[in-house]
Amino acid sequence: MKSSILKTLATAGLLLGTSAAVALAGPLMERAKAGKAIRIGFANEKPFAYPGDNGAPKGFVNAYVLAVLKNMGYTKIEPVETDWGGLIPGLNAGRFDIITGGMNILKKRCENVDFSQPMGRVGDAFIVAKGNPKHIENYTDIKKAGAIMATGAGYSNIAQAKEAGVPASDIMTVPGPTEILAAVKSGRADAGAMTFFAAEQLAQSAPDKVQVTDPGKMPESSMNWIGIGFKKADADFVKAFDAAQKKYLGTPAMLKSVAQYGYTKASLPGGKTTAWVCAHR
Repeated sequence: MKSSILKTLATAGLLLGTSAAVALAGPLMERAKAGKAIRIGFANEKPFAYPGDNGAPKGFVNAYVLAVLKNMGYTKIEPVETDWGGLIPGLNAGRFDIITGGMNILKKRCENVDFSQPMGRVGDAFIVAKGNPKHIENYTDIKKAGAIMATGAGYSNIAQAKEAGVPASDIMTVPGPTEILAAVKSGRADAGAMTFFAAEQLAQSAPDKVQVTDPGKMPESSMNWIGIGFKKADADFVKAFDAAQKKYLGTPAMLKSVAQYGYTKASLPGGKTTAWVCAHR
């Protein structure tokens, strides 16, 4: 009888242990293992992530994430496009499972999102009118000139400008790159702030109207690291994603897949970890 009771308790313990293990699995891991589509969220932010024909996910961050997920065994993907400002709220509201929009890892964002280890590094730059009539090269120049700076709602450039002393009244926030370009071309803004990648793309679309400033003249603090965003509840999936990306990041196959978007070896993240970036950015 005693032996039977012990066996029953042992079996119950195993069952409880199994249940506990299942309970610990994050919702994304459960979705993925069940064969459900992994929903990737991004805004129209060239060249990081943007919708192609029929909404197909384009951009170097999307290309990168799709390859890492494929290496993990997940190929069922559902793209979800939204405004930049809706990425983190949309993720936490369950509209999608991963943010692939080329989001800089920032301390404030780390409070609401779990980021993968960095997959890229990029500095800020401005687009300015051809000839750069107000001689704007960095945020301090914006302040000295009393210039109007346009940037996207939710962009990290807002905090950078404020730290340099640019008054909020001189910071124009718009939905995204298209509107930033329009503001500079029309003269409503003297400079458009964004990442160097994005600035290059915009300047190529209007080479007779705007030019890109030298990112090397920006403060070191404007250098940022790009991460892939996940819900806090999906720490187990983030761990698996990081393991897969470690094997892929910087490989010839990876660099070939993102070359068309301007990502080169110089864009690799270096040795900084997400923990370091969350603490220092």
